[in-house]
Amino acid sequence: SPVDFFFNRGKGTPCRDEQRALVASPRDVPTYDKKPEMSAVAVTDRLLAELEQQSFDVAILNFANCDMVGHTGDFAATVQAVETVDRSLGRVLSALDTRHGAAIIIADHGNADQMIDYETGEPHTYHTMHPVPFIVYGAGLEKASVRSGGALCDVAPSVLALLGVAQPAEMTGTSLVGL
Repeated sequence: SPVDFFFNRGKGTPCRDEQRALVASPRDVPTYDKKPEMSAVAVTDRLLAELEQQSFDVAILNFANCDMVGHTGDFAATVQAVETVDRSLGRVLSALDTRHGAAIIIADHGNADQMIDYETGEPHTYHTMHPVPFIVYGAGLEKASVRSGGALCDVAPSVLALLGVAQPAEMTGTSLVGL
């Protein structure tokens, strides 16, 4: 999947001590507007089951619904995709609350945030360049307001800050986590 590929520095093989639990996207529909829930519930169920069975420091989830359904240009289906992700994310955050865990909620680009081309009025079916949120959630974290200036290079330093791991000098980003 793109998520594990990019988190592993562009390598498809797992890192030492890494465990992967891949949940396939549906293959029984020609386009995801026909199944906007995709595999979000299965991804969530799998994570919650793993949380019950074992302890790990980091879990990385990819809810692809808003992106993949947004590409179809179907507004109603995209709303369903967003609602599905919202419910699934709520379940994940509730589980983290009971374990005193934390989450970083991010995207690398927009898509469902603009469904109509502003100039033509036609469906907008490609990625946007709008700023995307970087939300840090968890007990004991400082409440902060929205600010600008973050970049993708700040993601890894932020994860390390949540884990209490020192940032290597090679990383050029800055943690966005208020601890």
